[in-house]
Amino acid sequence: MFGVKVMFRASLIAFLLACCGSIATWSQGSASPDKGAAVKPGAGPEPVPPASTQGITPPQLQSGDTTITVEHRLTKAEKDQLLKDVDNIFAFASKDTGLAIKRPVKRQFISREEVNKFLRKKFDEDKGNQRMERSELVLKKFGLLDRDFHLRPFLLSLLTEQIAGFYDNKTQTMYLLDWVPVDEQKPVMAHELTHALQDQHVGLTKWQNQSEEVVSRDVSDDNAHIRSDETDTAREAVLEGQAMVAFADYVLRDSGKTLKDVPTMAQQLQNSAGDMTGSPVMARAPLLLQQALLFPYVAGLGFEDTVLTTAGVGRAFTGVLDAPPSTSAEIMTPEQYLSQAPQPVMIMPDVHPLLTGAGYEPYDIGVMGELDVRITAELFGGRPLAEALAPAWNGGIYYAAQRKDATAAEKESTKSLALLYSSQWKNEDSARSFFKVFEEELPRQYDGLARQKDKERSDDERVYSTREGDILLTLSGKTMWISEGFELPLARKLQEMVDGAQGVGPMRNAEVRGVDIQTNRTGIVETLDRWIGSYGMPRGVAAAAR
Repeated sequence: MFGVKVMFRASLIAFLLACCGSIATWSQGSASPDKGAAVKPGAGPEPVPPASTQGITPPQLQSGDTTITVEHRLTKAEKDQLLKDVDNIFAFASKDTGLAIKRPVKRQFISREEVNKFLRKKFDEDKGNQRMERSELVLKKFGLLDRDFHLRPFLLSLLTEQIAGFYDNKTQTMYLLDWVPVDEQKPVMAHELTHALQDQHVGLTKWQNQSEEVVSRDVSDDNAHIRSDETDTAREAVLEGQAMVAFADYVLRDSGKTLKDVPTMAQQLQNSAGDMTGSPVMARAPLLLQQALLFPYVAGLGFEDTVLTTAGVGRAFTGVLDAPPSTSAEIMTPEQYLSQAPQPVMIMPDVHPLLTGAGYEPYDIGVMGELDVRITAELFGGRPLAEALAPAWNGGIYYAAQRKDATAAEKESTKSLALLYSSQWKNEDSARSFFKVFEEELPRQYDGLARQKDKERSDDERVYSTREGDILLTLSGKTMWISEGFELPLARKLQEMVDGAQGVGPMRNAEVRGVDIQTNRTGIVETLDRWIGSYGMPRGVAAAAR
C-alpha cells in the first residue's frame, strides 16, 4: 500500500452529529448544541442540515444554464489555528486510546491540486497496484465486477472526490487541506492522528504491508499465502476501527460521553454508514467496491467496540495492535478473536506441474473468506441470503491460471484466465444454497452458456460450455467446487487433487497473531478493501457521523 492513511470527506461527520441528536436523550440533556444553533424551548436540537450545506461539497451558484462551483479557501488565521489544534487533538487521541505519544507529529497544509498530484503519483508507484490490476480480471471472472468495468479510472475518481485529509506514515506527516472548513477538519484530525499514534506504536509501513511477491511460483508459496491471506484485511479493520472510536469520542466530547458509555451508538453508526448519497462516485459503484470500502470502518468499529466493552481500553488498542486478528471472520465475529478460536485454513496441493503441462502459468491465488462470501452471496442472491450464509462459511480457496498462448489482447480479458474455487461450509444446506446461487448467476456472466447434461456424473454436478471454456460446478456434502475455463478432464483432476489435500485432521489456524509475518497477501476482495482503506475514511461512512 501507499503508506498513507486518509480520512475521506464529509459523511462521517454529518453522521455523528445526527447521532448526537439522540445523545441528548441518552445523556438526559447533557449534550451541548453547536454554537450559534437556534434551539426552540422544550425542543431537541434542530435537524442536521443536508450534507451539501456542511462543507461536504462546495456551494454552487446557478447562473442560467451555467453551474459555478465556489470553493472555500481557509484564511491564514484559520490555518494558524488548525496547526495549533493538532497538538491538542493529538493529546486527546492519545488519552482516549491509551496509545503513547513518542514524538510530535509533523503537520502541513496541502492544496487540492497538490493532493491530486500526490494521489496519482502514489497510485502509479505503489507495488500493490500490480496485485490489484491482476485481481481485477479475477473479480470479473468470478462475476463480482462487470466485464466492461474499468477499476483504475473509477478509483482515481473516487479518491479525488473523497479525500479530506490524511496522515502519511512514510513521511510521518499530518496533511491538512486548505479548502476544507475548519469544523470539518477537526474530527478528521482526531481520526488521522490516531493513525499517527498507531504508527508510533508498531510502525505502520511494515505492520500493514508485508507483501513482496505478486505471483506465487510454487506450492510452498501457495500455502504460505493462503495461511496469511486475510491478515492485511483484518489489520486494516483494526486501524480504521480504532480511529473510528477516537473520531466518535472526539465528536461526543462535549456531552461527556464516549462510545463505551452509549452501548447503542456503535450499532447506529454501523447501520447508517452505508448511505452513499453524499458521494456521487460511490453511489454508482459496484456492490463489491462499496462493501470493500466500508468494511474496515463499519466492521472495524464493531470489532473494536466489542473488544473495548468486553476487555477495556488497553486490550482494544495496544493489545490488538500487539496481537492482531488474522481473518475477516474474526473481525465480523469478535468473540472468535477474544476466545482465540481456530480459523479454518485449506491446503493447496502442488498443481503447478499439471497446469504447466497443460499450457497454463500461475496468475493469482488466495482465500475466499467470510467477507468474500458475504459480498458474493449478496450480489448473487440478495442481502437476506448473504446474512444467513456468511456465518456458515468454513473455508475457501481459489486459484487462477492464465493460458501461456493467449495473445496480448486476450490477456487483458477474462478469456485468457481459468479459475478454480473450493468452498467449504459448516452444514450441507448452506453449501447447497451457495451452489444454487452460483449456478443461477452463470447466465449473466457468460455468453453462449450451454448445459452439457450428458457429461454430468450426478444430480449434484453441472457441466456447461462457454466461449471462455468449460465450467464444472459440483456439490459434495459440505463442499462446493467450481472450475471456470479449464478443460473438463483437467478440471476433474484439479478437483480430485484439491479435495484430497484437505484430509480429515484437526482444523489448522490461520496465521498470524504476532507482527513478524514473512509472507502476506490479501484475498480476492480484500485486495481492494486494503487498497482503498489506505486512503482513509469514505464519504459514505462520514456523512452519517456528524
